Order: sequence, then C-alpha cells, then structure tokens
Amino acid sequence: MTFWRTVTLMLAGIAAASAQQSVSFGTEDKGRVCADEYGAGERAVVLAHGGRFEKESWRSQAEYLSSQGFKILAIDFRGFGCSTGPGEKDFDSAPFYKDVLAAVHYLRAHGAKSVSVVGGSFGGAAAGDASIQSSPGEIDRIVMLGGAPNLPAEKLKSPALFIVAREDANTAGPRLPGIQAQFEKAPEPKKLIVLDGAAHAQFLFQTDQADRVMQEILRFLNGK
Repeated sequence: MTFWRTVTLMLAGIAAASAQQSVSFGTEDKGRVCADEYGAGERAVVLAHGGRFEKESWRSQAEYLSSQGFKILAIDFRGFGCSTGPGEKDFDSAPFYKDVLAAVHYLRAHGAKSVSVVGGSFGGAAAGDASIQSSPGEIDRIVMLGGAPNLPAEKLKSPALFIVAREDANTAGPRLPGIQAQFEKAPEPKKLIVLDGAAHAQFLFQTDQADRVMQEILRFLNGK
C-alpha cells in the first residue's frame, strides 16, 4: 500500500478533526483571496498552488499536515477560482506574492504564532517573493517545490527548503540550474533536495517520491 493511500485511509477516520471550511480575505491592493482552511492550532501553513492547479489540489497534503498539528490555509491566487485582484489577467506580472502575504496576515490575525508557506512552481516563487517583501519574522519558513524567488534570493528573510526533480524542465530548458543559482544566493539556513525523475512541483505527489517529499516538508516545518 502506498504512503498516500495509507494517509487517505487514515484521514477518513479523523475527518472531523481536520474539517475544511471556506474563507476569504482582502489583500493590501484591494484584491480578494478565496481559501480553504483546515485544522486548528497556533502553528500555521499557507499552501500556494502552481499554474495547473487550484487550492483544492492540496487537499490530501492539507489534511495530513492538519493531522500533524498545523492549521492549514490553501489559497487560490488572483485569477484562479473566486480570487481576484489587480494584474490577474497578466500572469507573468501579477503580484502573486501579495496574495501569500494576505494569507499570512489572515492567519496571524486569527491566532497563529508561526506561519510558514509551501508553494509549488509559480506558487513557490510567490512564497519566496513574499518572504523577501515581508517584515522580519512574519514568515517563519518557506518550501519551494520546483520553483525559486523571482526577486533576489539573497534578500530572503525565512529559512528556505528548495525541492526539485533533476530532469524537471519547461520549454526554456531544465529548471535545476536556475533554482540552484538562487539557492546558492539564499542566506542560511537553507536546504536543496534534488530528486530523481522529471515531475514538476506538485506533480511530485503523483510519483513514488511522494512519501519522501511530504516527510521532508514535515521535517522542515518542524525545524529539523
């Protein structure tokens, strides 16, 4: 039985403990973010999707992390689902980091003592940019799956975990060199994990690497 099949069966028995509810909140530039909230507690995690996904794509990971004691907020970026905001029609220049920061502020305002962000692909870039644009201490940790900040990585304010598959590529070529270059510029503490295969970002959860990816994320969020 695969790890995620085991997790799914386990979560079926504890669904009440990690019940999902829909919420929304504003951004500083008058946008609106729709999100799914799971679990409770003072340690919180924002889940930021990639370009081929929406907030619902995180459900299995959200339920698992909430079962580990985290409050989870899976967001839709502006232009996805019911989220809106300036720039949403221009994917290449939209200020997605503002949606991440809005989620962080929402969680802080609702009792979170620590807030980390896990992002896939452009959601990972938005997580990195949000750390750079944040006030010191606002974002505790960031995880970037198949992504890296658009802004200079040396300005990251959060410990960072980069996870990428060695053969992950787009039409411009392999992603690893660019991610590794940003990793090398990032301040300590930081970690880069290069996996076998070509799966990009959240697609890693559809491979036999899913178990390791989830456990590496959990370990990092726990400060190990």
